[in-house]
Amino acid sequence: MAFINKKKHYKALFLICLVMLFFLIILSSTLGVADISIKQAVYILLSKVPVVRNFINLESIKPNHIIIIHNIRLPRILLSSLVGMGLSVSGVAFQGMFKNPMADPYILGVSSGAALGATIAIILNFQSLFMGFNLVTTMAFIGAISSVFIVYSIARTGNKISTVTLLLAGVTLSFLISSIISIIMIFNRQQVDKIVFWIMGSLSSASWKYVGTILPFVILGYFVIYLFSKDLNVMLTGDDSARSLGIEVEKTKKIILFTTSLVVAASVSVSGVIGFVGLIIPHAIRILIGPDHRVLVPFSALGGAIFMIISDTLSRTLIPPNEIPVGAITSLFGAPYFIYLLIKSKKQVK
Repeated sequence: MAFINKKKHYKALFLICLVMLFFLIILSSTLGVADISIKQAVYILLSKVPVVRNFINLESIKPNHIIIIHNIRLPRILLSSLVGMGLSVSGVAFQGMFKNPMADPYILGVSSGAALGATIAIILNFQSLFMGFNLVTTMAFIGAISSVFIVYSIARTGNKISTVTLLLAGVTLSFLISSIISIIMIFNRQQVDKIVFWIMGSLSSASWKYVGTILPFVILGYFVIYLFSKDLNVMLTGDDSARSLGIEVEKTKKIILFTTSLVVAASVSVSGVIGFVGLIIPHAIRILIGPDHRVLVPFSALGGAIFMIISDTLSRTLIPPNEIPVGAITSLFGAPYFIYLLIKSKKQVK
């Protein structure tokens, strides 16, 4: 793997990953209950591309196949890729800021807050729409942001943020919220299945509206975190060293916290709690290409998108017409790899 660490190979490797992502999007769009060939899928996808669509003939393709790809599979694939990107890039930022490769995007209680918001919406039977969105999604987003605000308020001392207090506050609030959710479920047993399914993560409600909603959060979040990639590199040496080199550590922490919180809250609100993506993908990419965030951030974004597309495709195709929660699939991949990393690090200590 030594060649991967050479800068001259980064562009080629990134291009390969990008091609792999596009191939997976096409392949995933063909998989499902409806039998659609790769050739048909390519034609259907190209029919929406300006100029190119003038040379595409869809007369031989069934109208319902076109509807399935355009309105069901493609928005779900794109939503899964955006969620994967958002969680992975946020994981990179948190791991760099906390100087801990085991940190993940949910460490500040975002997932617990979102789960509580969704749980309240489910037990109150909020099936209506708010500004065109399911109220469960809206409540999940509000819950996620509220949790971050509480954790931040606890950890803030004047203009400074203690990372240790931040972590402890996040973990404590997560346990508290989990207890509240458990109590709510005991008194609302008829809604337990819906709550558990949401908490386990699913993209079954994907639509173009959700894609359009999460897209600006993920794209802007990516560019903000990439903009601070050099600062994150310096912060790995310690806050005092970073300050001596001219980095405004506290300001950087606040911007990263605010940005990642919005990205993760938006991601979780449309997908539920999907574990290990923001933990394992950045860690695996770091092992392959090193700790330089200028490279780590874009590769993690691609890696997260690829991993989520594969996981979500498996979740909807393994036992058709039923669906496995995508969070269960990501955990099935992520947990063994995490255990492997722990065993490997234990051996290195010896």
